[in-house]
Amino acid sequence: MYKVMIVEDDPTVRRGLCGTIRWEELRCQLAGEAGNGEEGLELALKISPDIVITDVKMPKMDGVEMIRQLRRHGCQAKMIILTAYGDFGYAQSAIRLGVSDYLLKPLKDGAIEEAVLAITRKGQPAADPVLFDFDPEKHFKGKYVEEALDFIRSRYREDINIGMVASYLDLSEGYLSRILKRETGYSFTEYLTNYRISRAMEYLKDCRLKVYEAAELAGYQDTAYFSSQFKKVVGMSPSEYQNRCR
Repeated sequence: MYKVMIVEDDPTVRRGLCGTIRWEELRCQLAGEAGNGEEGLELALKISPDIVITDVKMPKMDGVEMIRQLRRHGCQAKMIILTAYGDFGYAQSAIRLGVSDYLLKPLKDGAIEEAVLAITRKGQPAADPVLFDFDPEKHFKGKYVEEALDFIRSRYREDINIGMVASYLDLSEGYLSRILKRETGYSFTEYLTNYRISRAMEYLKDCRLKVYEAAELAGYQDTAYFSSQFKKVVGMSPSEYQNRCR
């Protein structure tokens, strides 16, 4: 199932998109909704949708800027833009950002369904190899453990270590190491590696990205080292995984 997120500032339109479309028949599930671009950006980074349907003209942050920010964060979701404005400048910006479709309001009957089907009929999102059962979004009860993992999730592209996290939380390295291992089953280094690899797997699903680009987005500057770590964790090389995703 594809995860769909809707970003629309008009509550009536948003309710209509959420409630009248038979998402399951499109092999989709409605994963979240937001009322403006800022909320949409925050939500998308949290839930990692496969498809984002967004209005253009919205308060706080417009749809094009939201997409631009999401792309900077490595989000590879398919984008469908809705707007009542036939502004060619917006269309050009959308095209440059890899938007899948650009629909003008008022929407024709079936327009959303057709746009979504054009994405979903290409095939379900590729399943990750069963050898890799790490859940990057799993939450834990311990306050310090959750804060440590949030630090990793927000800064995994940087050269971070357990000392930095312990200092940030005002804890000793030894104590942080023990509670991380006890609650998650992973050492700090193991969790960081698995989290980076999980992100790399998402980036590699975009077949336009080269392996070295996915490596950099996941926090690896050395592509050879990234490839060896990827194969050790996933059971196949990054290029093999990407070919499988095709």
